[in-house]
Amino acid sequence: MSHIVGIDLGTTNSLIGIMESGFPILVADENGERLTPSVVHFPEAGEPMIGRAALRARALAPSTTIYSIKRLMGTRRDEIKKLNVDYEIAAGKKGLARVRVRDREFSPEELSALILRKLKAQAERALGRAVDRAVITVPAYFNDTQRKATKRAGELAGFNVERIVNEPTAAALAYGLDRSKTKLRVGVYDLGGGTFDISILQLDHGLFEVLATNGNTQLGGDDIDNAIIEYVLARFGVPIGAGDVARLREVVIDAKHRLSVEENATIRLPFVGGRNLEIPLSRAELEKIAQPIIEKTRWHCARALADARLTAEELDEVILVGGATKMPLVRRFVREFFAREPNISQNPEEIVAVGATIQAGILAGALRDVVLLDVTPLSLGIETFGGLMNIIIPRNSTIPIKAGEMFTTAVNNQRAMSIKVLQGEREMAQDNWLLGQLAIEFEPAPKGVPRVGVQFEIDANGILHVLARDTKTGAERKLEMTSAIDVSEEAVERMLADSLEHAFDDMSERAWVEAKVKTDEMVAAIEAALPVAGNEISDEEHALIAQAVREVLEAASSQNLARLQRANSALDHATQNLADLVLRKAMMGKPEVQETDH
Repeated sequence: MSHIVGIDLGTTNSLIGIMESGFPILVADENGERLTPSVVHFPEAGEPMIGRAALRARALAPSTTIYSIKRLMGTRRDEIKKLNVDYEIAAGKKGLARVRVRDREFSPEELSALILRKLKAQAERALGRAVDRAVITVPAYFNDTQRKATKRAGELAGFNVERIVNEPTAAALAYGLDRSKTKLRVGVYDLGGGTFDISILQLDHGLFEVLATNGNTQLGGDDIDNAIIEYVLARFGVPIGAGDVARLREVVIDAKHRLSVEENATIRLPFVGGRNLEIPLSRAELEKIAQPIIEKTRWHCARALADARLTAEELDEVILVGGATKMPLVRRFVREFFAREPNISQNPEEIVAVGATIQAGILAGALRDVVLLDVTPLSLGIETFGGLMNIIIPRNSTIPIKAGEMFTTAVNNQRAMSIKVLQGEREMAQDNWLLGQLAIEFEPAPKGVPRVGVQFEIDANGILHVLARDTKTGAERKLEMTSAIDVSEEAVERMLADSLEHAFDDMSERAWVEAKVKTDEMVAAIEAALPVAGNEISDEEHALIAQAVREVLEAASSQNLARLQRANSALDHATQNLADLVLRKAMMGKPEVQETDH
């Protein structure tokens, strides 16, 4: 049986595991450490240092020591304004973030690949053979570009990436394996070093189904560290250099960890700005600093429950994932919000890697009778007549998924159709995000005649593929997804909030656009039908139709939806005889249909 490893490529630490005798085993390095710091250091000469050795170098050489790489994956430079790091971040192709070290630039994928190569070496040493297949986890809210970047990092490290799995899903898989014969609804609160996810899952006799997911890929323990550093520097009152900030970060992180088990700590740093820095920090003070950051997770939790159509009381378990959930403040928040004690039976820093290893075992055939279903967090669709958003795959649809619709033209002799692929929850296309667009050409024909099939497919890795096909000629165009949402994660959060806040206005605007499109279609059809009808329409009926047309055009310029709907209805009623007459003439012009054709 070919081994497939499971990898948690984390913001702070990374882990790798393999299935042995039906059990997930996390592989330790040469020093017996399972957690590998996700840090890369570039010395002046020699090969890069990765892991714990690189972490030790961070305080001495901050500008050439790269950490929190995960936050840069598939992310534009202008999206990471709040990332306080000691190294230089540049903008590369399409504005994507790159790291500049001395006279060289590296993509986040290249840096992550170095970490993955170290993990690969650990697994190969443990197994005594080469390993080239892997399952890698990502935050549930990673977009298409970020997922592709993660997969690319794995490939650069020498892996064939078999599956990209959402971290909360992996955690629930690890937690629920020994309960696979029971039915549970589980909340997974995942607060790591750089990302936050909340997922609601149902575990039913080996079936793991994600009911809803929400989160923020720019929120995590790193933000708490930065807030503490700002607090300490404000108390110290003396400006310090970048090197001292890097040293301060190390002692701040150590103090934060100690305050999870102790009530008081002292942050000490000798020889800073000509003085010794010594700032006492209590757990109460730490919690006051961290509270606003933890509070940001509340909205995401509420939205995930609403999307799953559940209340907190209806959950059977809430499990914690990520090193930041070791903080008593976080556990109190989860206990208060979900009205229950969180389950802390698993190590929150290792559970995602265990889940990734189990998924690897499923793919390799080492485990059976377990099915893992995931969901897409935002709706996907295209822009249609009147600038409306036409949803093809609704948010929280289980993936992998394939869905499509047939579309036609709105203009006579149209030669091509432009297909704009959108992601979001608003009714109007302009209020959603444009992921990409393609155009497909076809033979000119009367409006409504050409037929173009548009198919969306989200694969098991959560990556979107779009196909457009002219049904007459079979000509196809595929969308190459070179970028995803070119907006900040704060904007992702606002999308869901705005969809609730503007729901009534959006529905009203959609109804208006639909009514207006109907008006335009009817008026155009009447203009084409009257010459066909000729003298068979009486002057009285002709005047009645003309009056109805004037009223509907006036209503269309009034911005009054109820008036336009009434005018459309009146016009529809006034033209019934005209429509019947034109239809009869059209049928008379066609060859008679034989009975055998029915």
